[in-house]
Amino acid sequence: MATKKLWQSATEEDWALATAREAIIRPLAEAEKLNQHLISDAIQKLGLTRAMVYRLIARFRQRPQASSLLAAKAGRKLRSYTLSADVETVIQDAIQSFYLQRQKPRLTDLFREIGHRCKEKGLKIPNVRTVKRRLDAIDIREQVKKRSGAKAARDEFGPAHNVPAALLRPLERVQIDHTPVDVIVVDERERLPIGRPWLTLAIDVASRVVLGFSVSLDPPSTVSVALALTHAALRKDLWLADRELQAPWPMYGLPECLHLDNAREFHSKALARGGQEYGIKIDFRPPGTPHYGGHVERLIGTTMGAVHLLPGTTFSNVAEKGEYDSAKTSALTLLELERWLALQITGIYHNSIHSALLKPPLAAWNQGTLGIKVREPIDANAFFIDFLPDERRLIRRDGIQLFKIFYWDNVLSPVAGRSNKPVVVKYDPRNLSRIYYQDGDGRYWTIPYRNLGATPISLWEHREAMKRLQAEGRKLVDERLLFDTVVEQRQLIQSAQKSTRLRRNEERRHQMQKTTTTTRTSDQLKDEPDYSDLLPYDVEEWS
Repeated sequence: MATKKLWQSATEEDWALATAREAIIRPLAEAEKLNQHLISDAIQKLGLTRAMVYRLIARFRQRPQASSLLAAKAGRKLRSYTLSADVETVIQDAIQSFYLQRQKPRLTDLFREIGHRCKEKGLKIPNVRTVKRRLDAIDIREQVKKRSGAKAARDEFGPAHNVPAALLRPLERVQIDHTPVDVIVVDERERLPIGRPWLTLAIDVASRVVLGFSVSLDPPSTVSVALALTHAALRKDLWLADRELQAPWPMYGLPECLHLDNAREFHSKALARGGQEYGIKIDFRPPGTPHYGGHVERLIGTTMGAVHLLPGTTFSNVAEKGEYDSAKTSALTLLELERWLALQITGIYHNSIHSALLKPPLAAWNQGTLGIKVREPIDANAFFIDFLPDERRLIRRDGIQLFKIFYWDNVLSPVAGRSNKPVVVKYDPRNLSRIYYQDGDGRYWTIPYRNLGATPISLWEHREAMKRLQAEGRKLVDERLLFDTVVEQRQLIQSAQKSTRLRRNEERRHQMQKTTTTTRTSDQLKDEPDYSDLLPYDVEEWS
């Protein structure tokens, strides 16, 4: 059954309970045979009846996402606490302000402090087991961090990036990072240079295979991460077919943990809650420790080494480039570069002997996943949307307004103008012609422009138009004026193709129109350069 409570709009308290519950229920749901000792342990930790624990397991098996464990709208919450709200507040306040401190009070001191505070307020004193369950619901690493410091927490729990890759399982740890590609691409219409694109790579640390990637003219963002993560998690048969590629790429699945640096796009709320929804732990590198992300960074170096043989390469530095004219020799479009990267990964990298593994990454993946059931998203489209940025908006009688644009669909009719509670609205910055609204059953609905004749625009085009209107002193900007300004700017770009920046913007808009997949024709493929004679590159070594 689909949860009746939206995970995006759940309160922080409800969501914290659901994610804490997910850590206990998931192993039980994935087990072929339920262990009664583990069931009893779950009953004690969750404070639930045996029947309720079995119901949660059944619900999670049907829909293995954290939101399945959110409290129902009616009835007692899943944690089944019977304490009054005042006593619950006393317990939580005492844990945070008294117990989780550098003085490191004992448990007996915490029980005594809670009893003292309850007496002062004339409240019933909770028993020891009740307090212990509340404490056990808090992540143990977080407890050590607050009582002993961040360094002690890292040392005691040893984040998995310190574990040798040979001791990891496939999908146990996945690293994601970005890099500007060392090659200048050309636009598809005039085939004139428009600049360097960005590449986002996802690598499985255990097997060193590339799980997925995305290449774009836009700088790293929440969408870049969502695209690479979706590509990594899903099967790639259709993706390869859409690009007329026959190379094998059998790697897919939901990672257990994402290992990321501290870039802003990795700290988005969308990524944090999306990870919790699908049971993906987010682990950040400690500041000032670049070697912690060495696997993906070495892979980026290997990939860029191969890119340096392409026409239009910028090389790694000025000395290496010499008098080579990168812009003049550029020849690949963004789509052609994407196809070349896919071939480089699947045909060369995955099949080359890895000096640290002493076997090809493909073989390491096949051996590591033998007999293992890989987790994958139930709904590919919903998975991608879950990681998109969002805003909270009211559903008014005239629809939803976002970025000064109105959106409407008849699916909103039952709730339009009937609630004062904002809902979470997801959007894709590459194409604002539609937003995504999730109903009470957890299903996403695509909500288009209210004015169906309006032109699709991207968020960066919207921002450029707003800057121009504000520079002109326009204080009141309506939807019509906004779209008219974007169309005027596009006409300016098309009439000024000699400007590299304007051509780049035009190509970004062109790519925005193809936000799903792009099918290439056989005639287009005949005109592409032949890179079949490229020699394999040594696979990176990292120990």
